[in-house]
Amino acid sequence: MITNILAAGAEAAPQNSFGFMEAMNQGGLIAWSIFGLLVIMSVGSFYILFTKLFEQRKVMSQYKDVRTSFWKANSIRDGRTKLEKNSAWRQIVDDAIVAEEQHSKMTDKMEAHDWMHGSIARSEDTINAKLAGGLPFLATVGATAPFVGLLGTVIGIYRALINIGIAGSASIDKVAGPVGEALIMTAIGLLVAVPAVFAYNWLQSRNRRIAEMLNAFSTDLLANINSNGAVKPAVMTSTSTQAAGKAARTTPQTTKTATTGTATGGTTTTTVKK
Repeated sequence: MITNILAAGAEAAPQNSFGFMEAMNQGGLIAWSIFGLLVIMSVGSFYILFTKLFEQRKVMSQYKDVRTSFWKANSIRDGRTKLEKNSAWRQIVDDAIVAEEQHSKMTDKMEAHDWMHGSIARSEDTINAKLAGGLPFLATVGATAPFVGLLGTVIGIYRALINIGIAGSASIDKVAGPVGEALIMTAIGLLVAVPAVFAYNWLQSRNRRIAEMLNAFSTDLLANINSNGAVKPAVMTSTSTQAAGKAARTTPQTTKTATTGTATGGTTTTTVKK
């Protein structure tokens, strides 16, 4: 009989469950609002990461066509037809050609080099600005997400203190929910901020690399136009590089014999390999 009474009491005992959903539900509208904001920031960060990574890979892969196909053409007008339309490299070539045509229509005396250099630089700035789009959002997320999570932490701790004051004792069932909510918000804020910071730094480094490639291409393009096509960069493909290396390894060594006299009237022969 005593066993039955104890079993009935155990069944009637309140069951306290602690978990993510329970902690968020105790936090109410404020907790869910902060959590939703952090989710939006995280989704936006990963969206920008993948879209910008795709744009950068596309620009870098198109640069191979510039090095192999564009400079092999007879003129830049013939070469631009070999470039993909709406690409960054095609835009620079088109803007350079337009600048060259516009300079011939000017009545004011102005150096063609200065006019074309400014036009090409403006085209580069437009491309770099497009590639940098969205990166300020990553920087903002990386800087503010921990503080958004900290706001949820402060609210959770405040609610825990209120429950302690109302109950008159710091029992675990009164403070576990708010404190758990506070710790969850801190962790989520860090999980959102850290990937955003890594993505921002990585994309920035790749953009600097692309900017160097655009600047080198613009310099070669300007030199080609000002020299009427006489100046072109050296185009070396992977096949030609391997062939050059193989030829250097198979080149026979030549010897050179030098004869010098000695004090005793004899001669000394020295063989030098090249």
